[in-house]
Amino acid sequence: MTELMRAVGYRANLPISDPESLIDVKVPVPVPGPNDLLVRVEAVSVNPADAKVRAGNDPRGELKILGYDAAGVVTAVGDRVTRFAVGDEVYYAGSIGRPGSNAEFHAVNEHVVGHKPATLTFAEAAALPLTTITAWETLFDRFRLSSDSTGTLLVLGAAGGVGSMLVQLARTLTKLTVVGTASRPESRQWVTDLGAHHVVDHKELVAPDTVDYLVSPFTAGNIERYAEVVRPGGHIVAIDEPPGLELLPLKAKSIGWHWEFMFTRPLFLPTDPAQHELLEATARLVNEGRLRTTLTTQLGPITAQTLRQAHELVEGSATIGKIVVAGF
Repeated sequence: MTELMRAVGYRANLPISDPESLIDVKVPVPVPGPNDLLVRVEAVSVNPADAKVRAGNDPRGELKILGYDAAGVVTAVGDRVTRFAVGDEVYYAGSIGRPGSNAEFHAVNEHVVGHKPATLTFAEAAALPLTTITAWETLFDRFRLSSDSTGTLLVLGAAGGVGSMLVQLARTLTKLTVVGTASRPESRQWVTDLGAHHVVDHKELVAPDTVDYLVSPFTAGNIERYAEVVRPGGHIVAIDEPPGLELLPLKAKSIGWHWEFMFTRPLFLPTDPAQHELLEATARLVNEGRLRTTLTTQLGPITAQTLRQAHELVEGSATIGKIVVAGF
């Protein structure tokens, strides 16, 4: 008899206010492949990517299970797994090309998994992977920074999930001057507490020709402003995909443009261990007290009703840090 598990998914693109936008289901427990871990999920976080996929990726009536960030315990391993054993506590962001982590058990390639920081709870750890990977790859793969790198980094939306990790990683692992944007008093305080040297309002940005590196989660309508504030030869990384994007205003100052999509490695380089390695490095930094979780709101249990609540909060765009749903 096939063993079943609880999961949360959707069959149609519906507004999050609709009870059918996310539904409780029973599905077979996945069988791990040769390079997979089977993880008993203890906590998941909800990212803008979850809400975007739920609203725009039409499953045409087929069940689709969302969820990327997760933390849990390894219950089985594939026959080629070398880094993990049954009983290990892990955290990861998975792959957009596979069923998601909003389920009691989840199969995930060991190359994108790290050992959970020992000093964090499962919920605190589940807040970290996707945003940490995005921030790490932005700084060290796209900008190609090092521990000796100097200059000014401007992080837009610095109180959000990715921004919170960009501020921490840049302060901890580089010599950059970190400037974050935030508008409300509570978000400004959050960014300051994470280590930003300066916090400015979203509408103010900064003076012309003062930014070496800029991270843009909200690119639409901002390219001409970016062309003003970024120095000649500077660099921009975008993590969104606005339609009709026009980059010509950047040409006169030879400003470099880069995309960051943390699922590139899982989709196209499935045997690349870089995400495993950076999650292991992050766990060490957390355990040493040099990085902190970005969990600010914890909900539970992991059900369709609770995940609808989490999606609604994420779609409200006023979230500070990360929202995590824990426990079945």
